[in-house]
Amino acid sequence: MATISRPLSGRRSERAVLEGLARANQSEFLALYGRRRVGKTFLIRRFFADQAVVYFEIVGRFQGTLEDHLRIFAESLAETFFAGARIAPPESWHDAFRLLREAIESRRASRKKVVLFLDELPWIATHRSGCLPELEHFWNAWCSRRDDIVLVVCGSAASWMLRRVVNARGGLHDRLTQTIRLLPFTLHEAAEYFQDRGLRFTDRQLIELYMIFGGVPHYLDHVVRGRSVPQLVDQICLEPSAPVGDEFDRLYASLFDSDSRYVDVVRALSQKRSGLSRNDLLAAVGLPSGGGATTLLETLEQGGFISATIPFGRAKRDRIYRLTDELSLFHLKWLDGRRPRSWQHVRGTPRWRAWAGLAFESVCLKHAEAIERALGISGVETEVSAWLHPDAQIDLLIDRADDVISVCEIKFTDAPFTITKKYAAELRHKLAVFREQTGTRKRLDLVFVSSYGITSNAYADELVDSALKMDVLLR
Repeated sequence: MATISRPLSGRRSERAVLEGLARANQSEFLALYGRRRVGKTFLIRRFFADQAVVYFEIVGRFQGTLEDHLRIFAESLAETFFAGARIAPPESWHDAFRLLREAIESRRASRKKVVLFLDELPWIATHRSGCLPELEHFWNAWCSRRDDIVLVVCGSAASWMLRRVVNARGGLHDRLTQTIRLLPFTLHEAAEYFQDRGLRFTDRQLIELYMIFGGVPHYLDHVVRGRSVPQLVDQICLEPSAPVGDEFDRLYASLFDSDSRYVDVVRALSQKRSGLSRNDLLAAVGLPSGGGATTLLETLEQGGFISATIPFGRAKRDRIYRLTDELSLFHLKWLDGRRPRSWQHVRGTPRWRAWAGLAFESVCLKHAEAIERALGISGVETEVSAWLHPDAQIDLLIDRADDVISVCEIKFTDAPFTITKKYAAELRHKLAVFREQTGTRKRLDLVFVSSYGITSNAYADELVDSALKMDVLLR
């Protein structure tokens, strides 16, 4: 296996799982899934590059045929076990797994673990390929009886992986020994990743990049030294040959067979900052309620494109859906249609401030645990939600078991935020409406999460219990 020079940043919990697989005294079966570009393949390759293992990998080809994948299998088998000698492609997956078994058994003297990595399994195991039943038999009848196999299957199509592998009711039911859902980097991990690459950014610059690209490593790979944030956005997104300029279309088309329905949902949510209920969302895109709609929404949620939250005091059926994928938000705001001449040209405009406020709010919602740590309540049982009312809206509520509700106001600003007399009245009204409508008897603590904190004045002293700066999100 070729040496990979790029460092493996972050991913501490995932690395701990992989270390456990490598040390186990039994065969292990891992299912790894996550959205496209999130670094699944890199994680497996980079981790096992440092391990004393025999490493076999096949990578599925988008819209590849059975013959394509059997040829890829034969080439990988030859490279791994037979020093590159030419091997005729097997005629079926039954024959393929038999050849793989024989190749592994021929290495009886070796005490190394054998890692078998099937990347983009949904593209390999198509309905008529026969791959999945043979893989099930290969694991159940042979691998599981040994103590030296680490079988890893991976896919970007989260719904397929959950339905056909993770929650399978057939031959793979309860056969997995580990599952990893790989999520984008957190802000802390993104900062660590840039540091490992020798890139230096202020907290504000890092958060603005995150508001555009999220924590998807492939997008962050395009960030280079010696350029400002506006220059980077121009180069990566806005220029005619920008590498991420058309990523939105490629992203959904590669993940979903009927991608237009998924894109319709994403577009509808991009128009509603506070989110939409299930019924309102389905009505907006013309989808009937039922199992198909449920699968569609669960697929987008598992892929990390949307999130569903239950408003404070409401039931699961009242959950609100929001678009939380940063690149989708950015694309639909700035790239879908006439594109800006440059990022510097639009920064600071009312349109930019509206987008930035929503994007920063989304980042804060994703990093609610960091906010809890900054408030010193990590050890307290909490429930994170939002609250919507015609007269008031609260974007982030932390309902605490210590008889307190932290009501969070989120502001993305260029300087410390100043609470004016008018805004103070709005805050008092919001808290009063919330208490009246919910009937809560808990203490309400007002928490401000803003770029540079808040200006100290009489209104702030009266109303604000905790003021957090953006740096807490990176911890």
